Amino acid sequence: MKVAVVGASGYSGEELVGRLLNHPCTELTAITSRQYAGQTLNKIFPRFATKSVADALKFTEPNPAAIAQLAEIVFLALPHGAATEYAQALLNKNIRIIDLSADFRLNNSETYEQFYDKKHPAPELLGEAVYGLPEFYREEIRTAKLVASPGCYPTSILLPTVPLLKAGLIKSTGIIANSLSGVSGAGRNTETPFLYSECNESVRPYSIPKHRHLSEIEQELSHATGESVLIQFSPHLVPATRGILTTQYLAPNEKFKSESEEQALGEKISHCFEEAYGNEPFVRLLPSGALPDTKNVTHTNYLDLAWRLDRRTGRLILMSAIDNLVKGAGGQAIQSFNLMGGFRETAGLI
Repeated sequence: MKVAVVGASGYSGEELVGRLLNHPCTELTAITSRQYAGQTLNKIFPRFATKSVADALKFTEPNPAAIAQLAEIVFLALPHGAATEYAQALLNKNIRIIDLSADFRLNNSETYEQFYDKKHPAPELLGEAVYGLPEFYREEIRTAKLVASPGCYPTSILLPTVPLLKAGLIKSTGIIANSLSGVSGAGRNTETPFLYSECNESVRPYSIPKHRHLSEIEQELSHATGESVLIQFSPHLVPATRGILTTQYLAPNEKFKSESEEQALGEKISHCFEEAYGNEPFVRLLPSGALPDTKNVTHTNYLDLAWRLDRRTGRLILMSAIDNLVKGAGGQAIQSFNLMGGFRETAGLI
């Protein structure tokens, strides 16, 4: 299948390009970047120099009409607000889209305006987009024309939490999520806060208390439980290149003050996760005693998941780790692509 990447020079775009070059079912026919237009892929990303196509493949200006002649499915790896015009033009030419920005993740244009401080440029497309979390929307993704690939933080929060909400094992109120992210989550950013000397040997919170990803997190949690859900979310920047570690604190619907009650609830939680993810290719339920570690998921499309019950506080602690550029961006987009193309879901990802 012929594919193109619009915005191929960013971190997510680079991740997509590398994996699509190695994908057994794709031909990468177009890559765009205004900054590098006219230059070969080899020159800008020397790590692809061994790929025969990389010597001939050149970055071009992002022209929807030209791209539509070259590709059947197009990945949009653009900042939020920039993807809509390309998506509209390509959809008009019957090209299928996987968008990695936030432009189509929300169902409601008013929520978009509330969190992104501007009106949505194409609210009529919000109803057409499928939220690209394969573990929850696999069948919808297969036939979608427009897939809105989730954000990295939402992926790390939703996958552990949604099955428990659907099973009625946790309360939908009082959810607290703390996430630690590597600096690549900010993209290829030259602003002072993201320079090496500013980030190295430093850990800091940011976007408190209303990070933009809260909008899609709360949207999907609300879908899962059938009622409006609000959570407390605190993201932190850590001196690492890749990876997200998320810890959540939740209130079970059952009290577990005795050892037997704790064991009974633990068995229900284990069964819930096993039912949800026992056959999922990219969610790993860690064995008893193990905890997530970003070094075990970087450069992979896996989410590692563990949990603990704290009888002293009556809380359930959920912990997950992903690579923000793979399961949190390019890898998850390719997982959706595989479903759309009728390919093996793990193609190009293992």
